Amino acid sequence: MDSSNNELLNITEIFYSLQGEAREVGIPSVFVRLTGCPLRCNYCDTTYAFKGNNPLTIENIIKQIELYNTKHVCVTGGEPLAQKNCHLLLDSLVEKGYQVSLETSGSIDIESVNKGVCVVMDIKTPSSTEERQNRYENIALLEIKDQLKFVIASREDFAWCCELLEKHNTKAEVIFSPVYESLNPTELADWILERQLNVRLQLQLHKILWGEAKGK
Repeated sequence: MDSSNNELLNITEIFYSLQGEAREVGIPSVFVRLTGCPLRCNYCDTTYAFKGNNPLTIENIIKQIELYNTKHVCVTGGEPLAQKNCHLLLDSLVEKGYQVSLETSGSIDIESVNKGVCVVMDIKTPSSTEERQNRYENIALLEIKDQLKFVIASREDFAWCCELLEKHNTKAEVIFSPVYESLNPTELADWILERQLNVRLQLQLHKILWGEAKGK
């Protein structure tokens, strides 16, 4: 047995649901939510993942994933890369043939992330109050398979995103997502069309279906 499978990760929850965001939206997936995050975004909807003590071995995590009939796994948080053993989990999942996505804030270097993983990087807009944590060097590391996401709460956020995209070229697909029940999605759609931006408007499908219930 690979000794890395005995390494521990602190886990908030493992659950099966439809992917609510990014390229695989609507596809049944297993979500592995790691505990802990160095950021405190103003609009965070997973504050319950900030703290907890539920250590699991990578072997046990994979056993739970195998209970579900899907090859899609999303490793999320919190900020999953805040735990160094997250890389071992990602490596193991790729080796087992899973289609793996990693949801990260981009505040931690992504250079060592397994190249078989789709990185979904959520750059922090000014309304998040954590803009200072952005590691802009990560943008250049994103590939075509990856996605660069902006969660937008206001016209000021939108303008900031447009300016940033003009400064930083990216190979990744760009996603604009309105803060749930804060910014009218129709307004954001109109702004995108007005500027003729080559971005994807993304609503959070899981919240449309189930609201803010945990494990969905």
